[in-house]
Amino acid sequence: MLRLIRQTISMFMPPPQWRWPVLMAVAVLGGLGVFVVYISNAVSYLSDDPKTCINCHIMTPQYVNWTHSSHARFATCNDCHVPQDNLLNHYFFKAKDGMRHSFMFTFRLEPQTIRIKEGGIEVVQQNCLRCHQNLLSETSLVHQDNKRLCWECHRELPHGRVNGLSATPMARVPLLPSVAPDWLKEFIDNDSVNK
Repeated sequence: MLRLIRQTISMFMPPPQWRWPVLMAVAVLGGLGVFVVYISNAVSYLSDDPKTCINCHIMTPQYVNWTHSSHARFATCNDCHVPQDNLLNHYFFKAKDGMRHSFMFTFRLEPQTIRIKEGGIEVVQQNCLRCHQNLLSETSLVHQDNKRLCWECHRELPHGRVNGLSATPMARVPLLPSVAPDWLKEFIDNDSVNK
């Protein structure tokens, strides 16, 4: 067993003259990776805190309208927008959707009008039915074939008719904590005092 481990390690070990450059490259890439995770506040996406959704400013109108809705007292963003059927599916969907969001925001590909994607429509519909199942019955207004979406009738819940950044221009949102390290804040403060 020990011999197999040594053979596996030796397969990935660079020649002696390349060991320090490879080690330095791995250290730099690892450091950049840790920095990106820190600066993007990526760990916050593991939680269910709705403030996570405003890490990027384009979700501010949705967040503000949610805070003023009846749903704010009972449901977080993840309760509606992430599958709740099992833990694996929950985090897989969250990771997949989060990677798409971060890619689009990083490369400035976000649309001016935010609209739910096809995969999210099914998730939100299932979560509406899950949470409000006590209000639904055989005689309810929901079509028997379940092809009608809940928000076809309940258009104002929980985000209103908001579709873009200009919909709530004077919205008050909580300030996110600064991701700048203390030494950088002190350097900037000292530099501005010296000028």
